[in-house]
Amino acid sequence: MRISTKTALVLLVVPLAAGCGRTPKDRLQGRWLGETIENVPAAHLTKAMGWVKGTAFEFTGNKATVMIPAESPRSGTFRVTEAEGDRVTVSFLREEGGRDEAEFQLVGESQLRWSIGDGRQIVMVKAQN
Repeated sequence: MRISTKTALVLLVVPLAAGCGRTPKDRLQGRWLGETIENVPAAHLTKAMGWVKGTAFEFTGNKATVMIPAESPRSGTFRVTEAEGDRVTVSFLREEGGRDEAEFQLVGESQLRWSIGDGRQIVMVKAQN
């Protein structure tokens, strides 16, 4: 079976164009698992990695659950308050009250970089369904 050049181009371009219309909120959807941390002093790396590996975010619709080691999971709604390219600021509204804000960078479809201050970033990967 031969595919014409025109058909091949359509098969390549349509999925790419469909991905361009995804909003930052759409790209956040799913479960993100902590993989590694950057810019941590070597003396603290082992302890920091243990914390990172137990960290996860889950975005479903406009709901988010944040799981951090040694804390109860926190759930509530979220909204993207700022988006510029692959960088997004997200506001988390807790069910019991309170608000948290986080800065992320979306890298492709499978990596999320969470800026936690002092030049440190937690690298998270999207869980496979």
